[in-house]
Amino acid sequence: MPPIVLASTSPYRRELLARLRLPFSVAAPEVDESAAAGETPFETACRLALAKAHAISDRFPDAIVIGSDQVADVDGEPLSKPGGHDAALAQLLRMQGRSIVFHTALAVVCRAPSLIEVDSVPTTVKFRSLPRQALETYLHAETPYDCAGAAKIESLGIALVESVRSEDPTALIGLPLIRLTSMLAACGVSLPLP
Repeated sequence: MPPIVLASTSPYRRELLARLRLPFSVAAPEVDESAAAGETPFETACRLALAKAHAISDRFPDAIVIGSDQVADVDGEPLSKPGGHDAALAQLLRMQGRSIVFHTALAVVCRAPSLIEVDSVPTTVKFRSLPRQALETYLHAETPYDCAGAAKIESLGIALVESVRSEDPTALIGLPLIRLTSMLAACGVSLPLP
């Protein structure tokens, strides 16, 4: 089996990929994660996932490379990682009481067999309306500044949401494993099941 490389330094994606019990390494893609003019959040997520996979595939041509990106869609406008407290608070205030779609894109690039696949798994999250102090408490406790929309659902962020709808429970955390297993199978990788 060719080596598998995750084109991400995200600890969330690393933990998710480790669930498949396949050996893999991690490499940091040098990709500008800004949205392009006129791009939808879906298009941004797909473009960035593929750009990350290609950037690492150029460095590891014999590997199966996995890229992923997530962008929250608020009325057609993208919300990515806030990067800091003030931006995170503004994002959470904007999402209060609303349903937001998180586009989690996935790209797999392998050169033998020659295969490039890109897909996105949407997750609709209905946010609660909470007092500003509750949001401040959450932000200080979790510092989710590296999560799209500052929504760290796998921990205390679960208290921010009223409901979650998705075909894949791992998509919102950052790496849609159900879709990924199909993409890896197309590259000749089978999971180590008993």
